[in-house]
Amino acid sequence: MAGDTPWDKGEAAPPLLEYLDEWDDGFVDGARILVPGCGSGHDVRALAAAGARVTGLDLSPTAVEVARSHPAINGEAYVQGDLFDWSDDSSFDAVWEHTCFCAIEPEDRSRYAEAVARWIRPGGRLIGVFYLDPDNPDGSPPHPSSKAEIERHLAPSFSLERGKVPDRAFPSRLGREWLAQFVRHG
Repeated sequence: MAGDTPWDKGEAAPPLLEYLDEWDDGFVDGARILVPGCGSGHDVRALAAAGARVTGLDLSPTAVEVARSHPAINGEAYVQGDLFDWSDDSSFDAVWEHTCFCAIEPEDRSRYAEAVARWIRPGGRLIGVFYLDPDNPDGSPPHPSSKAEIERHLAPSFSLERGKVPDRAFPSRLGREWLAQFVRHG
């Protein structure tokens, strides 16, 4: 289905692979990770290949169906649901954010931060690539954001541990994303 939607690049996000190669300190192996807005599941499968126990969540039943159609790597699961009211019986060690923040309406970003905080255990991580500067003049998603705005929405529950412009990116996003790791307050 790659090519049917502009956000599906047919492979895992290059900043995720950069994170796994350069920042992961062994945390991912065995970690329980949620990927909201997982789409076709490329990032889910990359995290599973790194040893994580991963759940992909997407609003679209079609996206979940496509994700499930790929061969499983490490027992990953896919769930259809709305990120604002979905819940799981236990908490996750981490959430991998791949431009989900920019896909939702800007007025819902505080709700997003609250949902993510509900899912992650104290001391857990929000790791993500945030699309700061999408070239989208018509006002539809993806919506622009800034590092300051992201930090402001996450500050009630998270502390920024590290962040940088990733060296690896899809060509159209080079220099326009922010790779960041936040830690959930205890």
